[in-house]
Amino acid sequence: MENKGTSLIAHLLEIEDPRIDRTRRHKLLDILVIAICAVICGADDWVEVELFGQAKEVWLRTILELPNGIPSHDTFGRVFARIDPEQFRNSFMSWVQAVQEVLKGQVIAVDGKELRGSKDGNAGKSAIDMVSVWATANQIVLGQQKVHEKSNEITAIPKLLQLLELEGCIVTIDAIGCQTEIVEQIVQKNADYVLALKENQGRLYEDAELAFKDALENGWRDIQHDYHRTEDSAHGRREVRQCWTISGNDYLCHLRGAANWKNLHTIAMIVSEREEGASKTIKTRYFISSLENNAQKLLSAKRTHWGIENSLHWCLDIAFREDDCRVRKGNGADNLAILRHMAMNLLKQEKSARVGIKAKRHKAAWDDSYLLKVLSL
Repeated sequence: MENKGTSLIAHLLEIEDPRIDRTRRHKLLDILVIAICAVICGADDWVEVELFGQAKEVWLRTILELPNGIPSHDTFGRVFARIDPEQFRNSFMSWVQAVQEVLKGQVIAVDGKELRGSKDGNAGKSAIDMVSVWATANQIVLGQQKVHEKSNEITAIPKLLQLLELEGCIVTIDAIGCQTEIVEQIVQKNADYVLALKENQGRLYEDAELAFKDALENGWRDIQHDYHRTEDSAHGRREVRQCWTISGNDYLCHLRGAANWKNLHTIAMIVSEREEGASKTIKTRYFISSLENNAQKLLSAKRTHWGIENSLHWCLDIAFREDDCRVRKGNGADNLAILRHMAMNLLKQEKSARVGIKAKRHKAAWDDSYLLKVLSL
């Protein structure tokens, strides 16, 4: 991507205006900046974006031209319904790469989330699925890709990985991303991978399951392996996680299809046991990885991946009410999701206010100087 510096505005200028000249009463940059500020400050739809603009017009005029005042909510809706989401997404990703250096060695979690409110049964539109890439140490969204209708995450993930700098990182993906082409792409980026296996993936899952069963029964005799266990207790809940790993070319070569997975060094089994009151659940999962035979490192990578639910998805649902959003027209839902990710990144990286994202949104709405501080990061 072309380097446009760390200014968010410089990256937004690359987005093409979808309107014809005679209908442009408001500058596209003004529309974009107002929308970003509004979402940071708590707006969840275009009506609320307009109300924010009206309430903050005097302040907004200190940073924007606003030749015809504040756009209406219909204008915001029409413009964002027509903006090319690929351009908007690429602008977002190039800005993130300009302002954040991805820390090597960290887990890069790739996961999908359904935007439930985007479903429109009357129009025959299903809910949008959005695949996001989360840098767990930086605590930012590196990028996102909409899963097109009549498709799935398998097609969206490679598009995202292609645009990211992943050298030295550990990429973790749930079972749907366990594809030889995706592994090839990760390895070409000089990154490691930990990928979940699923029963419907056939032979590799069956062989991994059988391998650990035989190893346990035979007391791990003549098998290169490692083991790690963690235990957590809080609020009446107890969780125990055990991880076993197996490596060694002499062993892995007997797994059917193992040769198709580039840099496959380790298979892993993680058994999670959870007790809460009288309830007890046990889950067993299997993984393939390019990491060395280190059960502690692999278990830590997977625990960090599962944290994307709290660090990103839960925050989008609770602090941004993403699932309640009913924006559906054109590209509006897709582009509003990108706006939420922009706001999330800006708020996450602002460290002076030691409060949660929801409280930071309130503070930005109440305190213009704080909003400027958020925007200047």
